[in-house]
Amino acid sequence: MSSRSPDAKAPDPARRSDRSRRAILDASLALVGEVGYNKLTIEAIAARAGVGKQTIYRWWPSKAAVLLDASLALADDAKAEVDGGWTGFPDTGDLAADLKLVLRATVDQFNDEKYEAPMRALTAAGAADPDLGSRFTEQLLKPQLALYEERLRAAREAGGLAPDVDLGLTVEMLVGPVTYRWLMGTAPLTHAFADELVDRVLGGVAGVSKVTGG
Repeated sequence: MSSRSPDAKAPDPARRSDRSRRAILDASLALVGEVGYNKLTIEAIAARAGVGKQTIYRWWPSKAAVLLDASLALADDAKAEVDGGWTGFPDTGDLAADLKLVLRATVDQFNDEKYEAPMRALTAAGAADPDLGSRFTEQLLKPQLALYEERLRAAREAGGLAPDVDLGLTVEMLVGPVTYRWLMGTAPLTHAFADELVDRVLGGVAGVSKVTGG
């Protein structure tokens, strides 16, 4: 006869699965930051997470797939830390202020050890693994860049940007230097740099149409 109380709740398999999945994602991020992508193994992830490797293979076909989901979870964590929660790209009516808020948050993320080491390793892994790099770009980078483009489009429609401004190029002009400075370590990555970058880029596209003719 079972000694379980009639009011006792049975273990929740879904909650246990969620804990295991998160432990696996956290373990993969920690390990890729420690040993790099090439030395990362499913066996090591399983050992760090305290699960069997078949548990990992039940949800993911490869370490690249684990890392992709881990990077998406990491991005969600970062969004949740922006002003107490992420509700989409801000649109206060002040384009410069909105861009500075988001770029400053990116600077903070790149400078935070919690994110810096795994993201650097994931960037290198994406370059080494074309499949991971392609899916990383499609599922994480492009959606984030699209938010910038959407905010710039709203500003253009409101007359805050030149009508013929190239939105995609403007996004690259904003995000590219931050990423370059982070990857190459050419200079400190600061809020002041992010603010100056926004001011200079917007100063070039705010109301200047392309020059035609000679």
